[in-house]
Amino acid sequence: MEDTAENRAIYGLIGRGISYSFSASYFNNFFERKGLNGHYQNFDITTIEEVKKVFDTPQLKGCNVTIPYKTEVIPYLDQQDEESKAIGAVNCISFKQGRLTGHNTDAYGFTKSLKDQLKKEDHAALVLGATGGAAKAIIYALNALDIKVITVSRGENTDFTYESLDHATVRHTPLIINCTPLGTYPKIEQAPPIPYEALNASHFLFDLVYNPEVSTFLRHGKNTGARIENGYNMLVYQAQRSWEIWNSL
Repeated sequence: MEDTAENRAIYGLIGRGISYSFSASYFNNFFERKGLNGHYQNFDITTIEEVKKVFDTPQLKGCNVTIPYKTEVIPYLDQQDEESKAIGAVNCISFKQGRLTGHNTDAYGFTKSLKDQLKKEDHAALVLGATGGAAKAIIYALNALDIKVITVSRGENTDFTYESLDHATVRHTPLIINCTPLGTYPKIEQAPPIPYEALNASHFLFDLVYNPEVSTFLRHGKNTGARIENGYNMLVYQAQRSWEIWNSL
């Protein structure tokens, strides 16, 4: 088949306020390197109801999903794989045989990225923003790694609120993971409100934010000698896994 815009495979990212995302540049560079007739674009929607129009896009072959729609998109799908059901969030959608299937590649991407720096002393983790769709995948992955999870959020059904989180808990929990969008470009001065003065060189701070490269959250950790990791490698790993899903039989 001739490579033209008319028969070009379309992929994309569904989210809100996602101009900061590197996904489109990552995939479009990938298509160019591999000589593939594909195009990846942002589907920036203000409400989840608009996703129905996204799904009607001609030649759409697959989508990723980001904040704030990882759980809200589920009712619009025909089915889910078992892992995304267990996690309770979807960040990857495949389009096959006329059916929309939800998957989760966040847990895979996070695990691959985390293992690069994980030490045996990292026995417990504070998960910040623990009620969101991204956090569901992170908690699932941590449980699989047998790492104790302590949840922190602004709402209910959590171990701590930000107001109740104490210095001792932060001091004695070596792994701290930011699952909130706080600190994402352009609002780079923001950070989860935790007692950063309790950090020390034994901590490992992992931020799902990757734009900027060193968020305010990570900078607080870096200033104390803690290990830090942003979400870029996680993005790459989960993107690679998404591509495998979209192209599997």
